[in-house]
Amino acid sequence: MNRDFAHEIFKVIRQVIDGKRHASSVISEVLSDHHSWSDRQRALFSNTCYDIIRWWRLLWTTLGKDPSFESRDLWHLLGAYMIKMKENVPDRHEYRGMSPARVSNRLNKIGHKRSIRESIPEHLDQLGESELHDDWDTILRALNTFPPLAVRVNTLKTNRTELRGILHEEGHDTNIVEWAQDALVLKKKGNIFKLSSFHKGLFEVQDPASQMIAPFLKVEPGMKVVDACAGQGGKALHLASLMENKGQLVAMDDVKWKLNELMKRASRAGAQNIRTIHVTGTKSYKRMKGLIDRVLLDVPCTGLGALRRNPDIKWSFNEETLDRLIELQRSIMETYSPLVKEDGKMVYATCSILPSESEEQTEWFLKEHPDWELEEEKRMRPDIDGFDGFYMARLIRTSSP
Repeated sequence: MNRDFAHEIFKVIRQVIDGKRHASSVISEVLSDHHSWSDRQRALFSNTCYDIIRWWRLLWTTLGKDPSFESRDLWHLLGAYMIKMKENVPDRHEYRGMSPARVSNRLNKIGHKRSIRESIPEHLDQLGESELHDDWDTILRALNTFPPLAVRVNTLKTNRTELRGILHEEGHDTNIVEWAQDALVLKKKGNIFKLSSFHKGLFEVQDPASQMIAPFLKVEPGMKVVDACAGQGGKALHLASLMENKGQLVAMDDVKWKLNELMKRASRAGAQNIRTIHVTGTKSYKRMKGLIDRVLLDVPCTGLGALRRNPDIKWSFNEETLDRLIELQRSIMETYSPLVKEDGKMVYATCSILPSESEEQTEWFLKEHPDWELEEEKRMRPDIDGFDGFYMARLIRTSSP
């Protein structure tokens, strides 16, 4: 690894850990500045950045140092990462002063303390144990594995069998996921955004566990459907395909640029029944009260179910943020549930592993609203299902709002 390449890794680490920026955004910025890098170099860069962020606490522990952002210390951190990956540390002056043998020895002795072994802050380890009890060990271990690259077939334009063949011709072999009917997992990672099949709108990148949420809403062609926290539209696009472009699908969000990105993606996907509403107040949606067949609430959450692909979350997480999110989630449920008509349905979903953001929120809502019943709830676990952690609950309104 040459010096310039390493300095770009250090730039990402400083901005993510010290500057509290999202790793995916910073890594994308650096990659956009290096068009000359090969696909192999780009993958190496991304994987190294994510892994060093993932193992931040563990690596500093093996060095016997407190975290630092000085260049000399970051070179040693990179050396410790190489040792963890069972690679030889080059005989270069940047690595002088560190002892590979001592790092290896500490790595071998670290297994007794879970928070260091799994490289998470103490307060997150304590929270996970208090909410998940005996399941926390296996869930946490799964969340520290590297995420697979999966896509969702756009059934408005193709089917899974056809897309597998197309991707094979483009140099990407795939595996199917039995329980996710539109999912394909790539056997090898690569820059699939350059593929002709992507630009033709034949697929979207989406974790298979995430792909379970749109079908869980039980939409049908011709319905009136609202995606109230649509963001950039991953699940709205899936809903449009399930509705076969028939009916009305309203994608709502309070961040306008996300809705603009959603419509760009919808154009590529051929999703024609989506319209967007930029939420600026109650006037944005009050005329829909009691008229909507289905409402999806994919609410803001800690994102702890997606730690594998967003390891920086663990270093920015705190319980004050969790408390704020729990209040926001309840507010969203109160705000948008009145849109659902009698016998209509609403799905509450999070990409969290925590019951306090998930099952307990459903219990709270049902206690506060006797005109609703739980029809079904489902939990996707990274240690059991092999992908991200998600929760979803489908509720049915039993009387008029």
